[in-house]
Amino acid sequence: MQAVTGMRLFDTMSGDVVDFRPDVVVRMYTCGITPYDSTHLGHAATYVTYDVLHRRLLDRGHEVRLVRNITDVDDDLLARAKRDGINYLDLAFGQKRRFDEDLAVLGNLEPWSEPRATSAIPDIRGMISDYIRQGYAYESGGSVYFDHASVPSFGSISGYEKEVMLDVGAGRGEHPDDDAKRHPLDTALWKPSGENEPAWESPWGRGRPGWHIECSALALRELGPVIDIHGGGCDLVYPHHEFCAAQNQAATGRPETGIWIHQSCVNLHGEPMSKSTGNLIFVHDLLQSHDPRALRLAVLSVHYREPNWEWSDTLLDDATSRLKAWINAPATGPNDTLLADVRAAIDDDLNTPHALALIDASAANRQPIREAVSLLGVAL
Repeated sequence: MQAVTGMRLFDTMSGDVVDFRPDVVVRMYTCGITPYDSTHLGHAATYVTYDVLHRRLLDRGHEVRLVRNITDVDDDLLARAKRDGINYLDLAFGQKRRFDEDLAVLGNLEPWSEPRATSAIPDIRGMISDYIRQGYAYESGGSVYFDHASVPSFGSISGYEKEVMLDVGAGRGEHPDDDAKRHPLDTALWKPSGENEPAWESPWGRGRPGWHIECSALALRELGPVIDIHGGGCDLVYPHHEFCAAQNQAATGRPETGIWIHQSCVNLHGEPMSKSTGNLIFVHDLLQSHDPRALRLAVLSVHYREPNWEWSDTLLDDATSRLKAWINAPATGPNDTLLADVRAAIDDDLNTPHALALIDASAANRQPIREAVSLLGVAL
């Protein structure tokens, strides 16, 4: 057990590395997958990073309530199911199972809770009704929209100007040209379902929820109004997390006071890995020919905030060589100095590259490393 002092993490909202001093129970919400395709390296980077944080918090003596949602009703999921001629829930089930298998092989701990968006329909309807009554949302054209301007702090996570929000949002499903909106930046909380799409009854007609309200409802239902860490990939900063924060503030009457953490996007051939473009490498494919521990080390060899870092076979080759050297290090015996140094590296804004270098040095000097290595989720 470690003293609960000394951890520092980069907070996207403040734009700075800040002290993180939570209570014994750490409430952590990490946005999960929309399960319409297999686990790719961007997923691996994100969830391995948060797994190292999870492990270190446990090592420090915390109880970690990690919630990772499943977005099992969403435009992209429904479009893929329609294309493939499969029920959307069957598609989600199959891809979610592969995701679970991939993360387990990579060595990730299981979350405390993993709720599905479809489980929160009653919660979502209740939140939307409250928003309308309190002036945070409005009905228009058969849909319900969240009024972004009703929360003065809107934009504080991304720091984007209006024009940037419009441009980024247009590429991420926000439809700024929707004439039913009072303002192009407003987002849909509830919308009519298309033909053969899932639909639920509501005071505003049969339909389904928008993406952002799903995460707000699940986060508040599972963790309550206090969330210590809210995280995901860098592509979620805007619009997803911006609206989650605004919606949560509207629901609770106070802004989230925890830390917003975002994993940097992974590039392939100079472009961000993206399902929409197909510019992807899948974890399942890599695991057919590589040790999963090497893949985990390859991801951890790059700091999680390194901007748009490029994936290459060299990273995996270097990680494979590193793993072999570690396996050949002495198997038993304490190394308190290394363990303390690796803990300090993780506490320093999850500086995993430095942690790897520290372990490399001890392994080269034929010193025990296994206890320190286990903090990174690697079993030798």
